[in-house]
Amino acid sequence: MNRILVTGGAGFIGSALVRHLINNTDHAVFNIDKLTYAGHLASLADVSENERYSFLRADICDEKTVSEAFETFKPDWVMHLAAESHVDRSIDGASDFIQTNIVGTYKLLEASRSYLNKHSNPDFRFLHISTDEVFGSLGEEGMFSETTAYDPRSPYSSSKASSDHLVRAWYHTYGLPVLITNCSNNYGPYQYPEKLIPVVLMKALRQEPIPVYGKGENIRDWLFVDDHVRALEQVIENGRLGETYTVGGHNEIKNIDLVHHICTILDEIRPRSNGQFYKELITFVQDRPGHDLRYAIDASNIKKELGWVPEETFETGIKKTISWYLENEQWIQEVTGSAFKFPRLGLDS
Repeated sequence: MNRILVTGGAGFIGSALVRHLINNTDHAVFNIDKLTYAGHLASLADVSENERYSFLRADICDEKTVSEAFETFKPDWVMHLAAESHVDRSIDGASDFIQTNIVGTYKLLEASRSYLNKHSNPDFRFLHISTDEVFGSLGEEGMFSETTAYDPRSPYSSSKASSDHLVRAWYHTYGLPVLITNCSNNYGPYQYPEKLIPVVLMKALRQEPIPVYGKGENIRDWLFVDDHVRALEQVIENGRLGETYTVGGHNEIKNIDLVHHICTILDEIRPRSNGQFYKELITFVQDRPGHDLRYAIDASNIKKELGWVPEETFETGIKKTISWYLENEQWIQEVTGSAFKFPRLGLDS
């Protein structure tokens, strides 16, 4: 058993990781989360009473509290997922992204270094979970890999790129035992409805216009969240210290094709009462500033070194996702509340 400190464990990917660790391993998990708009303990209801799980509501930028958490819990591993993560929000207000993603990562690195200086632990590891958006935009060909140069285009991706560089610097300068992963777009159950797939689902179910940026030509590589957390487990257990691993789902699809696919599935399993097709709700809105055209991940290295491959195809993953949202409307209501407004730019353009 290892003692794992997870930051951002009430968020989308973080809660999936916590559920996986509690339900499928014998590790003890200490979850630190600030519980901002996208972090919800409702996503952890199934594990909240487990004796191997504990939670602290705190800001990772709070140096004193974080240091005390290290001393109290005495982690073997740190899995750092706490981040502001929505590009649209970063365009509208970058300050929180700079603070949490850059300053917060710095505080965690320093807390880890101070802890190790006091308590020698040869098994200690610090896994920093990042994004493929740090690499910028691809043309029609090529894929991101561990050796791709950084070229961030938004405040969000720039803040994540900065945090990646800090983590590497603490490895080379101080010898902190770190690892980094850069993943493609995640989807699945419990995702807060600001990202594309849950936005499409909620808009469709509310019989409201479904917003699509530009002409919907942007291409993303989609990774089912449970596949991602299995990759994270493999990396922190068996990855080479100081290394980066790119994690992708092998599912490239245009946004407009994705939206049409979701609409088609909904037509089959929950037809509209007026007999019309869901695709008739699609509305093209003004594109996001600096919207990257295409992302695609070359995940051959993590397959070769660690044996990880995604288990879900996009067909199976999207059906599981849609079914979960249809069956868990109470969770949606609980995390959004009556005053919820879709935080996507362009809706009023």
